[in-house]
Amino acid sequence: MMQLYLDTYSGISGDMFLGALLDLGADANALNEQLQSLDLGNWNLRIEKTTRSGINGTKIEVEYSEQHTHRNFQDIAKIITESNLPDNVKNKAIDIFHLIAQSEAKVHGTSVDEIHFHEVGAIDSIIDVVGTCLALHLLEIDQIYCSSLPLGDGFVSTSHGKLPVPAPATLEILSTCNARVTFDKGSGEMVTPTGAALVARLAHFDIPTNVKVRKIGYGFGSRHLPWPNALRAILLEMDEPSSAYSTYEVDEVVMIETNIDDLSPELTSYMQSKLLRSGALDVWISPVIMKKGRYGHIISVLTTEENALEITNLLLRETTTLGVRESRLKRVKAHREIREIDTKLGKIRLKLKLIDGKVHQAKPEYEDCASLAQKHNMSIDQVYDLANMEARKIIGKEIENLCL
Repeated sequence: MMQLYLDTYSGISGDMFLGALLDLGADANALNEQLQSLDLGNWNLRIEKTTRSGINGTKIEVEYSEQHTHRNFQDIAKIITESNLPDNVKNKAIDIFHLIAQSEAKVHGTSVDEIHFHEVGAIDSIIDVVGTCLALHLLEIDQIYCSSLPLGDGFVSTSHGKLPVPAPATLEILSTCNARVTFDKGSGEMVTPTGAALVARLAHFDIPTNVKVRKIGYGFGSRHLPWPNALRAILLEMDEPSSAYSTYEVDEVVMIETNIDDLSPELTSYMQSKLLRSGALDVWISPVIMKKGRYGHIISVLTTEENALEITNLLLRETTTLGVRESRLKRVKAHREIREIDTKLGKIRLKLKLIDGKVHQAKPEYEDCASLAQKHNMSIDQVYDLANMEARKIIGKEIENLCL
């Protein structure tokens, strides 16, 4: 699994992002050839290897002769849709421009349909956005992380005149994605609307763990600053499990916990069910004695990185807690398999635990046993006993340690 970490110590713009990906090794010829299918007239992508402050990197510039063409979101979406780019590249690029249009519309108090892009609708901005999505596709990046964004200060000249930094549209874009930001004095515009939209739609604002550094790319910006004005893109690879774990499945999960001292008993079942429906892998509630001798509960949730924010929002919105704790854990799992068996009562699914390809445990699924017990007016223990006997017959010597 290939991951990308964006070190935005000098901010981010579309050209810096694309330059960093080309510096990482995205195929420039393939990129240029596919981008030419965009109906944008005559343009050229100039890719220059350069050195700044002793650091080698890549500076890109889109050269074109078009003058003062104002496009709206529908115009840009049509250009992208009618190109020969891969569908996932088209979808990501259109989504990014839609976010920019929504943010611009909110700033100007109008609708997405009435927004006409100025700087963002120019050919270079379209190539920056679409080219970045395509370069990520060519590099086969699975996940992107982004550091805290330094927003800068001062003023920036736009078609609407001088605007404060960060630009209003940039702030609106970043408000949609839980971005981590800092406000830096005396540095000018550090994050452009295009750069903000790219990371808002493509990146997680988190720190990757259990990874190996494979390659570093630098994409230089246009401004000359007291430091190397570049976006540093770090190509990462998930750390392969050691040979000691090769028998098992290894992944990473997020543990989210919170302490509550006034959780009513009737709400525990409700919260468990809702958390599981919202993407939790597992939920458990433990009784504890809290400060001042108060009885309370710990709600513990295991979930994926993708669902962590939704779980956090649910806990904060629907319980009385004032905060949650998050931690990343390595999870080691035995391989499992579901096998359906026929019994005289009906079909029952068995959950098999496999180690080195051999069955170590087999457990009947509760829902199947409960349904058959009700159907035949039997106790669930009787159905379990029958399921266990049938499992031994069918699996036989495969089962080394049947634990039901």
